[in-house]
Amino acid sequence: MKVLLLNPPFFERFSRSSRSPATTKGGTIYYPIMLSYATGVLEKNGFEVKLIDAPARGYSRNEVIEIAKEFSPEMVVIDTSTPSIVNDVAVGCEIKSLTSSFIVFVGTHPSALPETTLRMDERIDAVAVGEYDYTILELAKALKTKKDLKTVNGIVFRKYKKIISNPSRHFIENLDELPFVSEVYKKHLNPKDYFFASAEYPMIMIMTGRGCPFRCFFCNYPQVFYGRKYRLRNPENVLAEFEYIVKNFPEVKEIGIEDDTFSADLERAKKICRLLIEHGINKKIKWWANTRVNLDLETMKLMKEAGCRLIIPGYESGVQQILNNIHKGITVEQSLEFAKNAKKAGLLVHGCFMFGLPGETKETIRQTIDFAKKLNPDTAQFFPLIVYPGTEAYEWAKKNNFLTTEDFSKWLTKEGLHNTVIKLPGFTSEELVRYCDQARREFYLRPSYLLYKVKQSLLHPSEARRNIRSFRNLFKYLLRGSAE
Repeated sequence: MKVLLLNPPFFERFSRSSRSPATTKGGTIYYPIMLSYATGVLEKNGFEVKLIDAPARGYSRNEVIEIAKEFSPEMVVIDTSTPSIVNDVAVGCEIKSLTSSFIVFVGTHPSALPETTLRMDERIDAVAVGEYDYTILELAKALKTKKDLKTVNGIVFRKYKKIISNPSRHFIENLDELPFVSEVYKKHLNPKDYFFASAEYPMIMIMTGRGCPFRCFFCNYPQVFYGRKYRLRNPENVLAEFEYIVKNFPEVKEIGIEDDTFSADLERAKKICRLLIEHGINKKIKWWANTRVNLDLETMKLMKEAGCRLIIPGYESGVQQILNNIHKGITVEQSLEFAKNAKKAGLLVHGCFMFGLPGETKETIRQTIDFAKKLNPDTAQFFPLIVYPGTEAYEWAKKNNFLTTEDFSKWLTKEGLHNTVIKLPGFTSEELVRYCDQARREFYLRPSYLLYKVKQSLLHPSEARRNIRSFRNLFKYLLRGSAE
């Protein structure tokens, strides 16, 4: 049986797998991590599989349709997201009309709104809700053997024009039994198609655990996809994948650990670092990880020794009350200490900031911009609050009549850039986007920052290549903004 797994065409280099899907200003495009895991699970169980990442390869809709017709799959698994759902349904239904394949949608959006997704077009056959590695495998087996789909936990499907919701599927506890996602990349993808503006190029993204125990009210994946528990791969299993990447991807300069919060289990993080040092992997490849601002200096130094180059915290705001309002569970003082310690440890920081959070005013936005400049990370991103179905933030916006539309195509600008569809007291949606543009200009065009980047580029040629490529992508948005 043939299965096509598709990251469908949309905007050029649309990063569908990132936490806030969009065409990014810095040129970042994520690997289709979950689609790749599902590909590996299917192949491990004997299915003939094709994985297509259209935005990364630059494939048009017509090209994807021709690939699907030629491959002639019995099942097509389509990754989707809130801002791309309308486009993705159209692509999937066109494939359905031409191939008669069983069409199943996956991702955070259909996980939050499975029945709504199915009702968008009667040609959609099913939605896999949440973590779908084994759901897709069982669904493929059921289709192959003509078994009743009611036996497949984790799907919502259509039968005789009736929508049926099966019991949910338990999260995978033993993540070590999954194939390395990098093995799937080796067979199906090209690392040179992917880019992270804060990382050295080319890079690879993996996961060493799924889920996040923290309560941030806006974060999509823990609330609708991976859950609130941090489920872990064993450190030895993580080491083995690092070793596989070093051996099989000699061109790759950096590994991204795309767990929501790698530092959520500090003892395990330290053990992984010690293993990388003991086996000499720290001398062969660099890596980055998402962390919390309560990460201590001792662990930072160990991570640096283990080859870590970059850490990514969610600072979000420079105002304590706003951090409290979003259940962030951190303090402004911790953020300041984190920034100082990262410099002491020799780690670069990519800082994440957000405008439009509960309690936001023009004064608090000003405080956060000034706070970002005080923290002075190597790179920074400034997003308006983007509310996704299934999150506490979405329900907060609906309850308070802050949503300006429920047309999901409006979750992006006309160019495919990040947008917001909330209107707060004192702010229009457009004003929130413009404040992000202003913050970006103020941060990146400071003379002190530009001088720092020149010095960094002269001292470190690898950083020079990254800086040139990233700034080239970002510069046009610094000049004209994203809302103009």
